[in-house]
Amino acid sequence: MKEFLLTDHDFKQIAAIVYDACGIVLGDHKREMVYSRLARRLRTLQLTNFKQYLAYLDKHKEQEFSDFINAITTNLTSFFRESHHFDYLQSHVIPKLLVANKSTRRVRIWSAGCSTGEEPYSLAMTLDGLFPADWDVKILATDLDSNVLAKAQSGTYTAANVNGLEQHQLQRWFLKTKEGELFKVKPELQHKIHFKRLNLLQDWPMKGPFDVIFCRNVVIYFDKATKDQLFHRYCHILADQGYLLLGHSETMGKEHSEFENLGNTMYKKVIYG
Repeated sequence: MKEFLLTDHDFKQIAAIVYDACGIVLGDHKREMVYSRLARRLRTLQLTNFKQYLAYLDKHKEQEFSDFINAITTNLTSFFRESHHFDYLQSHVIPKLLVANKSTRRVRIWSAGCSTGEEPYSLAMTLDGLFPADWDVKILATDLDSNVLAKAQSGTYTAANVNGLEQHQLQRWFLKTKEGELFKVKPELQHKIHFKRLNLLQDWPMKGPFDVIFCRNVVIYFDKATKDQLFHRYCHILADQGYLLLGHSETMGKEHSEFENLGNTMYKKVIYG
């Protein structure tokens, strides 16, 4: 018997809150993970079941919500999460880059806060075949956590991790172990990405410019002053008319006139004069 009661209704409520906040879909296969991560909060708060915890979260949202989101979403990601961003990249951004960068034939994309690697690998899959072979196209993937970065670099995932991918994507980009339990990213895809440990709030060794920056479900953890500073730094390192993509529930205030809001948490650097 488990320490805390987690009913189907409780789990659905938790899943709905997480989706509204971060755009993360918590399927039934994540139930054990949700239980183990939130059980720590219940112990800390000396509660006896998840119904009590949800009531506490509702009543003390300002104090508890950050701990709740951190517990659930830390290093939680998936391939092609918020798929409309990858669709937009393919249908709108890349055709523009093919024209704008024709003279340099250089494209740089940054996955800032890449976690266990699903986002940069999704980017690499999206870019495949869309640029001529003689173009210099690179993806930088950074994260503060060296443990998740090591997992990203290894490119090894469970069947549950790759659950949302199409069969043709699995066959094209992954090698399956004999037991069929693990999927390993093919070197061809790995070579398109440079992984590096980086604290976003410290100095950045790279100079840019970047054409696209994905920084999704990262600034949700920062206060407004830190967010504003980060947005300003992103603007500085982005190419003219470069793109910044944020997470599901992350927004940029209207005071950031250096960015045009394209909708769906997508922003474009504005060039004046």
